[in-house]
Amino acid sequence: MELTWTGVLLLLCILLILFSSFQMYKKKGQLPPGPTPWPILGNLFQRDVLPLVKHYQKLAEKYGPVFTVWNGSKPMVALCGYEVVKDALLDHSEEFGGRTEMPVNSRIFKNKGLITADEKKWRELRRFTLSTLRDFGMGKKRMSERVQEEALCLVEEMATIKGKPFDPRRIFVSAVANVVCAVVFGNRFDYKDKTFKEHQRIMESHLIYSLSYLGLVYNTFPKIVEFFPGPHKNIFAEVDYILDYIRDNVDLHKKTLDPQNLRDYIDCFLLKLEKDQNPTEGIYTLEELVISVFGLFLGGTTTTSQALLCSLLAMSKLPHIQAKVQQEIDEEVGTNRTPTMEDRLKMPFTNAVIHEVQRYQKATLETLPRATTCDTKFRGYTIPKNMAIVPVFASVHFDPLYWETPEKFNPNNFLDENGQFKKKDAFMPFSAGKRACPGEALARMELFLFFTILLQNFTFSLVVDTKDTDVMSLYTDFGNNQYPLIRAVKRSEDSCGQ
Repeated sequence: MELTWTGVLLLLCILLILFSSFQMYKKKGQLPPGPTPWPILGNLFQRDVLPLVKHYQKLAEKYGPVFTVWNGSKPMVALCGYEVVKDALLDHSEEFGGRTEMPVNSRIFKNKGLITADEKKWRELRRFTLSTLRDFGMGKKRMSERVQEEALCLVEEMATIKGKPFDPRRIFVSAVANVVCAVVFGNRFDYKDKTFKEHQRIMESHLIYSLSYLGLVYNTFPKIVEFFPGPHKNIFAEVDYILDYIRDNVDLHKKTLDPQNLRDYIDCFLLKLEKDQNPTEGIYTLEELVISVFGLFLGGTTTTSQALLCSLLAMSKLPHIQAKVQQEIDEEVGTNRTPTMEDRLKMPFTNAVIHEVQRYQKATLETLPRATTCDTKFRGYTIPKNMAIVPVFASVHFDPLYWETPEKFNPNNFLDENGQFKKKDAFMPFSAGKRACPGEALARMELFLFFTILLQNFTFSLVVDTKDTDVMSLYTDFGNNQYPLIRAVKRSEDSCGQ
């Protein structure tokens, strides 16, 4: 009897593999070419395919700038190079403007907030969020002053380290998170606040898991993985802890809401909820508010703090560029006042360095793929409706057709022959088109003010010799916890030492 059941199970497994293979290869014949997927597993464990940010160049050379990869039995169409990404996101913005949900995000966001796949809900929440952020000064002097204040708090915190080697990641995240907290919660937190630090640790863990192979496995086989213990259990429980914290804050805001004196994003959302004329549509609900706040906190903290970290690592690695930035700060701002956004126009080299950091930093958005909203003819292929689309932005920022030295950190990429700042179309750190980051203006402001205020006050250096390591490798080493610490020496002390 046992042998019979074993045979039945074996037969069922074989049939499942055959059926899965048939379905996959049927789809494969209708999609752009790509590496041959394994039955059921797709390209998941083919280390020369995923993650795309590491392997897109070889794949694009072999299959062309539009190719297909597989998360298990689910295909994703990758777009490489500036012309292709621009064509999709800007010239065909509606067709490539959908959102497909990944299981990790579905488990956390529950199809709510600003990454929802519900088109109507997304449009309304995005419109409301952009309007509210503008009301609280995004891109204006009011917000600029708030960022300046936080940058000065960061300077004070770093001064207490007194030039000793340190890991800057935590306080950079705290500083950037406090800007978001001021807009969302109406207040900032002390860098040593235990709850504040714990929330940052959880967000970092969530991000690392989402981009890891274990995250890819979960996104491929969510129902199977849920049956087993693993880091996903802890990650989801910790995120639920943050969501409960946000719910408590929302409850407190409800009790103290004053329609005549709106303090933050939560207040504005609650007032909108009270005035909602179509409550049956379910766009403005308390749970939508909770998830939207979490999304703003996550999106508005991680990417900006990582770019800030990368910028300081670049300055530590390239002291001649750091010295030139500091010279420009000294000439245009001096030492007796804090840099402002108005100074950016007078500081082309500093502005170019910040842009080059964002270009050079190989970020990935594979965990937030777009989707086609209809059957779409594109670059010789017919891509079906609801197909997951991954624009590989690293391929845009390292496109040799649009950058003279793509593999080298070079601020001259953003300077003209007269040393003035020049915009580049092939620069998309905040994505592009319909689904571009809603917090772009705030992130640009934060990066310029944090960077210039820190360089005005400190000189950064690496603790160990890294002459054989480039900037991107340094940044990657920090992400993998295999890093040399850095020093931040007060410039007044640095001058005395010289």
